[in-house]
Amino acid sequence: MTEAIIKNLQRGIKLLENISDVSYTDTSVAPYHSSIGVHMRHVCDVFDCIFEGLVVNKVDLSDRKRIKIAEETTYEGILYFQKIIALLHAVNPVDYDQIIVVSDDLGLGIVQVNYTYASTLIQAHSHAIHHFASVGYIIAQLGIEIPDQDFGYNPTTPTKAVKLPNV
Repeated sequence: MTEAIIKNLQRGIKLLENISDVSYTDTSVAPYHSSIGVHMRHVCDVFDCIFEGLVVNKVDLSDRKRIKIAEETTYEGILYFQKIIALLHAVNPVDYDQIIVVSDDLGLGIVQVNYTYASTLIQAHSHAIHHFASVGYIIAQLGIEIPDQDFGYNPTTPTKAVKLPNV
């Protein structure tokens, strides 16, 4: 499982290695005017919350560090991804079933739910793919070539059009 997550996060690094800081911080794309850097930093923040919380078996996804420099330069963004990947390399699959309390603000206040460690990592991975798709939109609007054709695609997305049965 961690191999797939690491492979996906490495796509983020590959992108950052191939764009300028100017592109990384560009907020000109509507409708949200968020930069590639903000999305990439946010992806790492969620994983960082997980690793910070594991020490006490309580993960607070609303307590993100929002390290500003990681969204301002590709160099710092790459370092943040590398930190998360190093932590993922240290994950012991034996711990996947460990129960942890995960909290987040879903819009009506903080909610706490029991997750397994594995389910928390899976959620963070899906969240990363979602943000990579948003970054893909920004990249397309800025005229930047995506260095990896799988960037931002969920592996379960059909690659061919699905033909619906005649009803």
